[in-house]
Amino acid sequence: MSKAAQLAALIGSGQAQGNRNLVINGAMQVAQRGTSAVTIADAAQYRVDRFNAYDNTSGAFTYEQSTTTPSGEGFINSTKLTVTSADTSIAAGEYAYCAQYIEGTNFSQCGFGNSGAKSVTLSFFVRSSATGTYCVTLANSASNRSFVSEYTISSANTWEKKTITVAGDTTGTWLTTTGIGLKVFFCLAVGSTYQQSAGSWGTTSFAFGSSNQTNWLGTNGNTLYITGVQMEIGDVATPFEHEDVGTTLAKCQRYFQTILNATPLYNYRQTGNSVAETFTYINEMRATPSFTLTRNSTIFGSVNTGAGTDGLGIYGASTTATALFVYQSSTDASAAVTATVIGEAEL
Repeated sequence: MSKAAQLAALIGSGQAQGNRNLVINGAMQVAQRGTSAVTIADAAQYRVDRFNAYDNTSGAFTYEQSTTTPSGEGFINSTKLTVTSADTSIAAGEYAYCAQYIEGTNFSQCGFGNSGAKSVTLSFFVRSSATGTYCVTLANSASNRSFVSEYTISSANTWEKKTITVAGDTTGTWLTTTGIGLKVFFCLAVGSTYQQSAGSWGTTSFAFGSSNQTNWLGTNGNTLYITGVQMEIGDVATPFEHEDVGTTLAKCQRYFQTILNATPLYNYRQTGNSVAETFTYINEMRATPSFTLTRNSTIFGSVNTGAGTDGLGIYGASTTATALFVYQSSTDASAAVTATVIGEAEL
């Protein structure tokens, strides 16, 4: 059956309608952490929701949300990466990438690790000032199963659509829990330690790309944009599934959300007084989140403290709600405590 016939059959069966994209925020519209550039270092950092970037090289690059998009495709945002410090010679153990990790509960329908594992097709729009061969790698949570695919950026500073189909892995361990079901890496540079031949599932070591991967970090000022990232079951790339931004935001809030935003907690305090207020999250989170707390600095000098110590703290957190307690050992009836609480449950 031709791919056109397969697509027609898919649409006729309704399988091509709604929620077929396993990637969250592939149109890069949601950026809860902010839209301005952040410098990527030796730790996974997020900017556009659900997409993290990592740099383990002697160079450096920034990551931001952009409004540069391919014309006529319905996108208003992309992810933009910019080299700010070049590394012209990637050492064996060095690598850099942009990635999304797909939750096992969402990826389980692909059946990886079983005899009936289904093929998946990844499509995306990419634009770079550096032409050449680039790699996309799919890997499991344990990073002991990986499939490297190569694609070519043919024209500098020109949007190009790429489509990659990968046969489902019938072996290996693939989580179907709330842990990482699949890692999707867009390689930017990779040394020999983390290279693997393209086109088959690797069984002996983990890889980010092949030996043909372009060293995108080799020239200061290089840029790379990505948008329209879609992964779907089967070997046919259907048109990108645009969804309303509210739906995308709700999906992203499973992994990151601002639970409180400069909220007044207690308008009158006296010596030895403490109060705890319970707050329900906007959407249930993937796991009990870790928290970042900030407060109005004129009142408390510490956060995440225990009862009996001046400050703010978290109590009884779950995937749906948490209590925030406020304690003050001395009298202060002049001002309210205001706090911002951010919860993170990224994979």
